[in-house]
Amino acid sequence: MSISQHLGEDVLKRFINYCLHYIADLELPIKRGTFIEFRNGMLNVCPIGRNCSREERNQFYEYDQTHQVRQTMIDRLKEQFSEVDLTYSIGGQISFDVYPVGWDKTFCLRHISKRSKPFREIHFFGDKTSPGGNDYEIFSHAQTIGHQVVSPEDTMKQLAELLKL
Repeated sequence: MSISQHLGEDVLKRFINYCLHYIADLELPIKRGTFIEFRNGMLNVCPIGRNCSREERNQFYEYDQTHQVRQTMIDRLKEQFSEVDLTYSIGGQISFDVYPVGWDKTFCLRHISKRSKPFREIHFFGDKTSPGGNDYEIFSHAQTIGHQVVSPEDTMKQLAELLKL
């Protein structure tokens, strides 16, 4: 099922309209387009716009650290759409994800548990592992062993230590 099927067209249109109006009224140093991106099971909302350059992405991230643009927008969306069971997760530098409750990264664990020969351990490596981050639910899940990382190099280092390479 897609997010549009789950929410229904009326709720989806109301959500998108609200986001676009909210973003239009934001005073940001720059805006670059593609503010809402449909993905299979979620929406990705990007106040600066996904068409920004690497340098602009880094600048927005620093700006957001100070001004909490994404968290403030999420707080408003939670108020405006309190009747809709949605989860909001900040991920990466410029955007946040919106998806139905239960459709987070733990969704994959349902399929893993159906295996005839279960895994002894499931390790998850993520950078946004605090509450509200897009890795939090699976990082802290009872079925996983969570590892917080800060970069691809850190992931490789921790994996090498774990596997004793």
